Amino acid sequence: MKKIVTIGGGTGHYTILRGLKNYDVDLTAIVSIVDNGGSSGELRVEFGILPPGDLRNCLLALADNIKLKDLMDLFDYRFTGNGNLANHNLGNLILTALTQKHKDIGKAIKSASNILNISGKVLPVSLDNTDVYAETYDGGRLEGQVQVSYPLKNTRIRKIWLNPEAYVYRESAEAIRNADLIVISPGDLYGSLVPNLIVKGIKEALQESKAKIVYVCNLVTKQGTHGFKASDFAREIEKYLDKKIDFTICNTKKPTQNIQDKYKKEDSYFVEPDLSGENIIKEDLLEELEINRLMTARHNPEKTAKLIMSLI
Repeated sequence: MKKIVTIGGGTGHYTILRGLKNYDVDLTAIVSIVDNGGSSGELRVEFGILPPGDLRNCLLALADNIKLKDLMDLFDYRFTGNGNLANHNLGNLILTALTQKHKDIGKAIKSASNILNISGKVLPVSLDNTDVYAETYDGGRLEGQVQVSYPLKNTRIRKIWLNPEAYVYRESAEAIRNADLIVISPGDLYGSLVPNLIVKGIKEALQESKAKIVYVCNLVTKQGTHGFKASDFAREIEKYLDKKIDFTICNTKKPTQNIQDKYKKEDSYFVEPDLSGENIIKEDLLEELEINRLMTARHNPEKTAKLIMSLI
């Protein structure tokens, strides 16, 4: 059975996993641990745990969405109102409880994996509590994932780092070394993807791995990547990987005008697939969905997974 490792965080990672779980592969998701906003950020501060949100999303992506739909909906439930639990996600609270019970986030994730009977494995990139920082081209400094992910308009990021330094989780490094294919998922470039790549030990594991590296490029830009084309995303990934990407998958279809107008209000724009060459795969991968009453652009999980599987 072929071994596929995905690296990422957020909804892009979730989408890739939803597609890949339908294939007969040994699938491992390695997940970012620098989120400091929303429910995850609050639980991180209050209980001193790793942020659970991206881990929860990956667990749900790999669960059986037919047999366990009610349980998945429960894990994804977000409390409303004005009480202490307002805006907290039940799945985040369950992971927090499991972490306190087992005194180990790794064991907590394994317990949640058993509850959800997931197809594959979810691992944090590191067990260390760390934050992401960035320096901008105008000499500014961004502190924490929220600031790095949502800087002021037209801010350009020069470099990012983690403080304190984080070291790769042993099981994550092992999964990378033994992989046949490594997929860097679409997602927030500086707030979610690159922080995985600068964890101590990740580069060494990637250098020791014989796996091909596939990068699934983002559909749209956001704050911090204003004006980026596919080549800019790939260049930044390779800079922090310290290694060439073997294949880059790019979406070619522009969103409808309604979606473009919606993203424009968020200072986000369609990523032009300007790369070319035999290792560049271009396809219509765009899917427009209504999520929480808002139209949203996502990668089509089935189409994207099929392209990834064709590379094994």
